[in-house]
Amino acid sequence: MEVISGGVTKPKGFKAANTAAGIKYVDRDDMAMIVSKSPCVAAGTFTRNVVKAAPVLFDKRIVEESTDIHTVVINAGIANACTGEEGFGYCNETAKAAQTALGFGDNSTLVASTGVIGMQLPIDKVKAGVVKLSQNLGDTEEAGLKAAQAIMTTDTKPKQCAVHVPMSDGTEVTIGAMAKGSGMIHPDMCTMLCFITTDCNIDKQLLQEALSSVVCDTFNMISVDGDTSTNDTCVVLANGEAHNTKITKEDKDFIAFSEGLFYVAREIAMKMAGDGEGATALFEVKAIHCRDKQEAKTFAKSVITSNLTKAAIFGHDANWGRILCALGYSGASFDPAKVDIIVESVNGKIDLVKDGVATDYSEEAATKVLSAEKVTCICDMKQGIACATAWGCDLTYDYVKINADYRS
Repeated sequence: MEVISGGVTKPKGFKAANTAAGIKYVDRDDMAMIVSKSPCVAAGTFTRNVVKAAPVLFDKRIVEESTDIHTVVINAGIANACTGEEGFGYCNETAKAAQTALGFGDNSTLVASTGVIGMQLPIDKVKAGVVKLSQNLGDTEEAGLKAAQAIMTTDTKPKQCAVHVPMSDGTEVTIGAMAKGSGMIHPDMCTMLCFITTDCNIDKQLLQEALSSVVCDTFNMISVDGDTSTNDTCVVLANGEAHNTKITKEDKDFIAFSEGLFYVAREIAMKMAGDGEGATALFEVKAIHCRDKQEAKTFAKSVITSNLTKAAIFGHDANWGRILCALGYSGASFDPAKVDIIVESVNGKIDLVKDGVATDYSEEAATKVLSAEKVTCICDMKQGIACATAWGCDLTYDYVKINADYRS
């Protein structure tokens, strides 16, 4: 596998576009489009929040039923969530506008929205934006970047990733992704909005299996604020233009593809966690030597979602008691007298706790370690061989400021 620059336009046959439709913002792009001329099979994972946005309900059906998907249309600013039949109708209108503009058939378009809950989309602006997008498609790396920028809300930076994956028949498939996500991130399926493209020729069911397995250890292991969005959507589109021998079973090519997909998903997930609203640091937690994988996940996620721990990371304070406390209320059992807690970053490594008791560490040195842009906490539970990693961010004053007046 080779990591390359770019995002959704890197796989063969995919184009992207961006435009300013004036949906909510007046001074920036707020719509994006991804298009493949060749039909795609798709896989998807969606929010488990009982309150599901109209685009989630719309896309879930298309992903499950269609093998002839060509287009994704995304808008930022308004989430089209809690909008009733009118909001769902706007999904249909947006899709039909795209299909008319691009010349594709019914059920060939996915739609996605992000932004304020409860507001209706200005559908005339959306449909006008669709027309402009269809006229501005490009397959360059810049086109992919601008599309990624157009779907941002409170994000401070676009999120992209791409890889080349060699196949056993000598061909090479490419996987590219773009995503948005900064707040209301506590996925129970995938992430905020993530769109993955690939030119791999792969069976639809196997594509879904690959995505579902990858999501468990990537997007489902991040949290910014403990809020699971109404709009969480992650879709993969595969158009087969790499012309590799079709992957129809779980062979070595399927494994290679899945590893590439995992890498892309993990990188995007980490970028989301590190770009949490108001965040100054990516907070990584590794739970090691656990009895099983699920227990390890429980421990790791409990620590990254602890507001007291997140606040301590912001303050560069080695308050290990908050970490041990978060492990203790996780719901998983362990012996506190055996736990080790270590923190590390580019600035060094410190053993804070050994066998449940504080070590004679230097507070000054610990503060230096915790002052890096990425801080890792290792929780050694000493009761098995399983491990898991979760990603979050620190909790800052700016998180409250951003969310106190988000609608305005």
